[in-house]
Amino acid sequence: MVDEKNPNEEGKGLENEQPHEMDTQADATSEESVNEPVEQTAEDKFLELNERFLRLHADFDNFRKRSRKEHLETIDNANAQLLKDLLPILDDFERAIVNNESADNIDSVKEGFNLIHAKMSALLSSKGLKPMDAKGEKFDSDLHEAIANIPAPSEQEKGKVIEDIRKGYYLNEKVIRFAQVLVGQ
Repeated sequence: MVDEKNPNEEGKGLENEQPHEMDTQADATSEESVNEPVEQTAEDKFLELNERFLRLHADFDNFRKRSRKEHLETIDNANAQLLKDLLPILDDFERAIVNNESADNIDSVKEGFNLIHAKMSALLSSKGLKPMDAKGEKFDSDLHEAIANIPAPSEQEKGKVIEDIRKGYYLNEKVIRFAQVLVGQ
């Protein structure tokens, strides 16, 4: 009798044999890589790591340059906003100059300049600028710049600021200009 096989069973038999043949090919390939010289692999690994290092270094250098450029642009934009906010005050000064040429009333001129000063002070305060009150305070070299020592009018004023020559300022609690003062001695 002739053995008749089911066509589905024939396909199963072939499928089972194919992966087995692939496994033997993979084993042969892995055996070949084990037999390669160790120096070749180390050199390839070195070249690969060196190339990765160079790319990483270039990426970091590009990042540093881009960050520096963005930082400078941020500063420029901040300056532009401050200048834009100062323009109305400049306009007020220009109007005051024109009006002062024909003004007869000194009190109105003084009032105009006081209004402009108040507007300027309010704007600078909103940006974080705060004046330093030095007069009568104990001299502090971290805040004050002593121009001269003068005799103190009283014993309690020794070592204290007697006079503000130039006002100091804070910007967001950081000293941006030291107060120039006369110190009692």
